[in-house]
Amino acid sequence: MATAGHWIEGARPRTLPNAIAPVFAGTGAAAALGEAVWWKALLALVVALAFVIGVNFANDYSDGVRGTDDDRVGPVRLVGSGLVAPALVKRAAFTCFGIGAAAGIALALTSAWWLIVVGALCIAGAWFYTGGRTPYGYNGLGEVAVFVFFGLVAVLGTQFVQAGRVDWAGLACAVAVGSFSSAVLVSNNLRDIPTDTVTGKHTLAVRLGDARTRVLHLVLVAVPFVMSVALVAATPWALAGLLAAPFAVRANAPVRSGASGLDLVPALRDSGLAMLVWAAATGLALALG
Repeated sequence: MATAGHWIEGARPRTLPNAIAPVFAGTGAAAALGEAVWWKALLALVVALAFVIGVNFANDYSDGVRGTDDDRVGPVRLVGSGLVAPALVKRAAFTCFGIGAAAGIALALTSAWWLIVVGALCIAGAWFYTGGRTPYGYNGLGEVAVFVFFGLVAVLGTQFVQAGRVDWAGLACAVAVGSFSSAVLVSNNLRDIPTDTVTGKHTLAVRLGDARTRVLHLVLVAVPFVMSVALVAATPWALAGLLAAPFAVRANAPVRSGASGLDLVPALRDSGLAMLVWAAATGLALALG
């Protein structure tokens, strides 16, 4: 029988920086335009957290019923381990999506109605990542979706609901956060190449192979610091984003050294931590600037 601890682990807390970082960065970009609104930032955070936890439960359900998680390395999976009935995990996923949708509708009613359509696309993207007959996550498109939804949509959406517009600084933040977020997924998929290959889950890591996936991770954790330099045009304080560099180097260390299996778990954790530090430092820098 699953405990509260199992459910918390099933929510994959190491992935929560994917929700928090876009709101930090997007709010900083809105503040740079003189339009930060604290309660809208909080609602955006509710949307992001609910959707990230929802997609984690959705992936647990879909991978579990397909048998992809029957023999895997890493944290426990609720369905794959047999701890929780698939229907309950599916219900948890859609409960989270419902909470995120409610908060998103509240934001849309105060800014632009078409954000409801964007939210619906986010939920569809979350479900069909590993759900449905032809999940796109099984065909090498997971990193692209993460870059779009957790980077472009989440950061620029946060900026837009507060400022009523987006600008190039917001876009630079979106590219940086999207790159970090994709690095988190690459860390995960690099670890799972052996089991995903056997189960027919053709992630980008499986398609690229071990060596090229490791290079991709390095590129993804380097891109945000290029954005930090570019953001100097908005404010010299943007160099504060470089404070995340030690965390990015630490995240890439096991990838660079050829680690595999459970030894790659720190890469996933530290990629998320680097993203969180970068977003917090850069968001604050833009607000001060």
